[in-house]
Amino acid sequence: MKISRPFSTFTFAMIALAIGLFAQTAAAQGLFRTVVTVNDLSITQFEVEQRKRLLTLLRSPGDLDELAIEGLIDDRLRFGAARRAGLELSPEEIEAGIAEFAGRANLSAEQFLAAIKAQGVSAETMRDFVSAGLVWRQLVRGRFGPRAQISESEIDRALALATGQSGARVLLSELLVPLTPQNEDQARQLMNRLSSSITTISAFASAARQYSAARTARIGGRLDWLPISNLPPQIRAQVLTLQPGEVTDPIVLGPGIGIFQLRALEETDVDEIEAQTLEYATILIPGGRSAAAVAQAEKLAETTDTCDDLYTPVKRLPPEYFDRTVAPSADIPGDIALELAKLDPNEVSTALTRQNGEFLVFLRLCGRTYTPVVDGDGTEVDQRAELRERLFQQRITSLADSYLAELRADAIIIER
Repeated sequence: MKISRPFSTFTFAMIALAIGLFAQTAAAQGLFRTVVTVNDLSITQFEVEQRKRLLTLLRSPGDLDELAIEGLIDDRLRFGAARRAGLELSPEEIEAGIAEFAGRANLSAEQFLAAIKAQGVSAETMRDFVSAGLVWRQLVRGRFGPRAQISESEIDRALALATGQSGARVLLSELLVPLTPQNEDQARQLMNRLSSSITTISAFASAARQYSAARTARIGGRLDWLPISNLPPQIRAQVLTLQPGEVTDPIVLGPGIGIFQLRALEETDVDEIEAQTLEYATILIPGGRSAAAVAQAEKLAETTDTCDDLYTPVKRLPPEYFDRTVAPSADIPGDIALELAKLDPNEVSTALTRQNGEFLVFLRLCGRTYTPVVDGDGTEVDQRAELRERLFQQRITSLADSYLAELRADAIIIER
């Protein structure tokens, strides 16, 4: 009769090791399994996870799984189109691209790669990400550059709109969200998502009703006609490149962040001139949006007609509560500049607050003057080159997006 012997400790250890190795192998196989093929080119689960980590570090808003897969599909299409065109990046071009990207965070390329490695993102993932953008930029400039050139007449028209020489006015909708240390990341993500996803006037109105902190939220963010020369420069620069229905990128405006949709543009034969210098007065009223503070602001508006009239009632206030300013529109805080754009001389706005809502801002426009646009040393600025580049970038981006959409339509994309 044969007597079985119990497993030794060594045998148990070997079995446990084998099971562990099998589990690791299975996990590795799962990590490198194909999740999508694009024209027979594989995208692995590992690449998706790496892209998600990179998007997290870049604070990209939205569904990261979807963004990662869609981004990798687009990159495969970009690389494929570049190869067919005979384009290939040199190692030096790639390293320069990474250095440029790192410079946005005030880091060297080595510091940047070390920082993302510490967060689980490989240097190769970053190189692929940067390479896709670089080679695509080369491709679309070569393919569409001649078609995207801006004529002198187009620059003339854009300059006329920018300076008010054409008497142009615009219908905008606004969506404004306050920025605080507690909500900054979420607010920026929200505005990036809304800016990139809204494509209709009704969708913007719905988003404004849901998210906007501006008084116009209840009417879908709709503003009345405004002379385009009244707009703060950072808003005007983006509005100039929009078609009706399109939305600006997020714009920081003092203690808030906003996006704007162009609903309509109208040109007249009115002849005005160039940049604006604004004179305005502000009074801080304690109590924020309380009934007492609002009543005090309303009384000020009713009992005074001009900025000069304000000096008598403010005598009862601490000196720091009152300010009268004369400044170029480019130097005025964004949220104040936006409110002033809506006002005629001597009109009042009480839409703003300060110090986390503790003070209501009584804002009165004293007047506008028009002056030539000058740079830091006082010489008149030639805006043509800057405007030509901005319009070129807008046009070539539109052509590139259409081309990528064509590549997607023609591609064989299979999700596993």
